Amino acid sequence: MKKKRLAAIDIGTNSIRSIVVETDQDGTFRILDDEKATVRLGDGLYSTGLISPDSRSRAIEALTRFCKINAGYGVQQTEAIATSAVRKALNGAVFIREVEQKTGLVVSVISGDEEAELAALSAFNNFDLDGNRQLLADLGGGSLELVSTVGHHLDHVASLELGAVYLTETFLSGDPVKEGALRKLRRHIRGTLHLAFPGDRPVLHSVIGSGGTLMAIAAMIAASRGETYGSLHGYELLHADVVHLLAMLSRTTLAERRNIPGLNPDRADIIVAGVAVVETLLEFCHGNLLKINERGIREGLILRALQRNGCGAGGDRKRRTWRDGVLDFAASCHYDSEHSLHVTRLADRIFGAVAGPHQLGERERQLLEAAAILHDVGYFINYTGHHKHSYHLIRHAELFGFTPRERELIAQIARYHRKALPRIKHPEYQRLAKSDRLLVSRLSGILRLADGLDRRRISLITDLDPIMDDTRLTIRLQGEGDLSVELFAAKIKGELFERAFRRRLVFETPAQSRGTQEQNRGAQERKP
Repeated sequence: MKKKRLAAIDIGTNSIRSIVVETDQDGTFRILDDEKATVRLGDGLYSTGLISPDSRSRAIEALTRFCKINAGYGVQQTEAIATSAVRKALNGAVFIREVEQKTGLVVSVISGDEEAELAALSAFNNFDLDGNRQLLADLGGGSLELVSTVGHHLDHVASLELGAVYLTETFLSGDPVKEGALRKLRRHIRGTLHLAFPGDRPVLHSVIGSGGTLMAIAAMIAASRGETYGSLHGYELLHADVVHLLAMLSRTTLAERRNIPGLNPDRADIIVAGVAVVETLLEFCHGNLLKINERGIREGLILRALQRNGCGAGGDRKRRTWRDGVLDFAASCHYDSEHSLHVTRLADRIFGAVAGPHQLGERERQLLEAAAILHDVGYFINYTGHHKHSYHLIRHAELFGFTPRERELIAQIARYHRKALPRIKHPEYQRLAKSDRLLVSRLSGILRLADGLDRRRISLITDLDPIMDDTRLTIRLQGEGDLSVELFAAKIKGELFERAFRRRLVFETPAQSRGTQEQNRGAQERKP
């Protein structure tokens, strides 16, 4: 298929973001470049009504640089928008003309509702929204865009003047922030939300948030927990996490905030107001779960451009599942589908025998399935050390429907399908919570065992019947022909399973199973 390169530029109140993607005709795309510049178009805007000369100069400089980068990538089409600050500024139209004269960019100034719809496009593309009522929130420097959804249907759209830059300039003063000023800010946020949602407050399953403030919240909390992920896309937080973060930030000085791990120093002066918006929003809508969408409006622009160009549905994932994403990634790495899917089936049979007694649920089954499908994708790089290559490829993959923690678990389960057993001296394994270390050991123990049972990669073992008791797991193998190689490999690779589940493995070949059945029948016949 002919590929096309597109760029999307989002000119916001606090920063300008540019993304470059390569697309296929079916509407899928991959990100080639993602650039950000903090230009602060909103500096002084709310007191003067104007974008200052310094802010305009910083913006033109950044946009000129982005255009050169995009040209280097051979971008064929650029979608450029401006949002709250340019919308509000008395000299916004002058700024847009200056941008076009100096960079050649044609910029559209969009409404708040359009911002909200673009953020919603991105959320639909990255999260499974079926069956639940959710709130999509995009928080910028000048405004907060909200979309409530029921499944994949938009229920309510609102654009509110609750941006982090605007609220900081309007309400917060002092260093650290004065307690009274923060209370007044929170009252204002609540009042604005009540006006946007008259009547009963919405009760929502979760809030999916995008924008720089949301990314900063996730980065600070992840850093405080010692978590290091390749991406925070899909990261999940509780309302209580945001409450504690706001309490900490409100007690710190600007100089102290600039040194907080995970927080970009350029955002330190507006972060208190931004976190106050997010915390108050969660309180208002009774939302306990916050999910992070790393993409937001600029991805929405790409998706809309794909739709306009007739490229499928622009990556629409209404019917897309986590399994689709795993299989797509596996295919992109040219995996051995016959072997991987057969190992997956065998692993699932073993999982079914151990799940109940060890309180492993459907989500753990999905993690095992994903790891089993992907366990050999490291071959894409090299056979030598391919289990480690699999780990790194999966860890940085865009796997639809999985959180960063779950992607890390899938990567480690796949990594331990061969060679060394999980050890506390392995840095990645050591960083896991104790309960997650046990989960990795158990699920990778199952995967190692299933992989051994297809040692020759020709599916000789067609099925298996696992039976567990207090001391052992007996696996009755089904298949034709000589199974000695698979049986030998399973015994060698069963060590981790035995250690993790504290059960001895016993294997019965078809011949042994038939012998046992005949003995049982004979015993029944001899009974008086």
